[in-house]
Amino acid sequence: FVAYVREIADENNFPFENIILGGDHLGPNVWQSEPAEFAMQKSEELIREYVQAGFTKIHLDCSMKLADDPAGVLNVEVIAKRAARLAKVAEDSLTSDPSPLNARGKLRYVIGTEVPIPGGTISHEERVTVTKVDDVRQTIDVMRDAFDRAALQSAWERVIAVVVQPGVEFGDDFVLPYQPNAARELSQFIEGQALIYEAHSTDYQTRQALKNLVHDHFGILKVGPGLTFAFREAIFSLALIEDELFPVNERSNIIQVLDDVMVKNPGHWEKYYHGDAEQQAFKRKFSLSDRIRYYWIRPEVQRALQELKKNLVGRQIPDALLSEYARFDMDATSIVDGMISARISNVLDDYAVACEMR
Repeated sequence: FVAYVREIADENNFPFENIILGGDHLGPNVWQSEPAEFAMQKSEELIREYVQAGFTKIHLDCSMKLADDPAGVLNVEVIAKRAARLAKVAEDSLTSDPSPLNARGKLRYVIGTEVPIPGGTISHEERVTVTKVDDVRQTIDVMRDAFDRAALQSAWERVIAVVVQPGVEFGDDFVLPYQPNAARELSQFIEGQALIYEAHSTDYQTRQALKNLVHDHFGILKVGPGLTFAFREAIFSLALIEDELFPVNERSNIIQVLDDVMVKNPGHWEKYYHGDAEQQAFKRKFSLSDRIRYYWIRPEVQRALQELKKNLVGRQIPDALLSEYARFDMDATSIVDGMISARISNVLDDYAVACEMR
């Protein structure tokens, strides 16, 4: 992945050293069915490989229960001890590495025990509970103590953010907008700390909601499916244009190819998309959770995508189709890259404005 990002940077003459690589939800999330010690050993290797690959923003997420943890809510001290254990591995991974990129002092950590489910919730929710100030205070205090006991005082100074639930969430068919009044106490509390908040699941929030989050010290806004959903929109629009210009046997049929691959390989979506067959078919295409993002790298999908591009690049696109599906000016040679860039930029612009970058 690092090599892939470096290649993109080189293609665009962008200094690779200006890119911050962040590892999200690093911990035993994918090994929850295994005993704690086995899961943590695998987590240590995960952290080690991330750091040695050049990732410098490390989200330590040990908030999930493992197979042999006792019943009930996982104790925050257990979470903190596991997070400190992984932080020590991260720090030790760099001791013999002379690379300036991997200098120990460049590592930054994000902590938090109230961590939203990666990729959005799997159930429909009308509201989510905003993290209580007492819980944030406890998380910070207990984490600091765990780092101290592990002789990680220097690492603690590089903990930059804590993940909390500000009241935003999304699922495959809903979005819960940010309500500043509900998070007022959280906002005031963090002003007395040497940290900021990291907000997960900010996908599909309005520009004003994002600006309000930043104003309330949610300085790191995490977005993923919101961007890949925009990419999917662009590809589907291009496919609909293709359908109008080419006979059936010359089309990429990329929408059908994607769905066929998802049906044959349901591992990335089946626990997220509930309902009958018709409802699931709709969600596979249009869910806000955008589990379709895991299938773009499939060889058959890549072949269809290349066929779509080959059909449309350089093809004269009627103005009526551009008006119907593109809704912005472009010439025929830029139809593919232009539409993809425009869709994604529309999303990124909201974050740039919220963070006062534009």
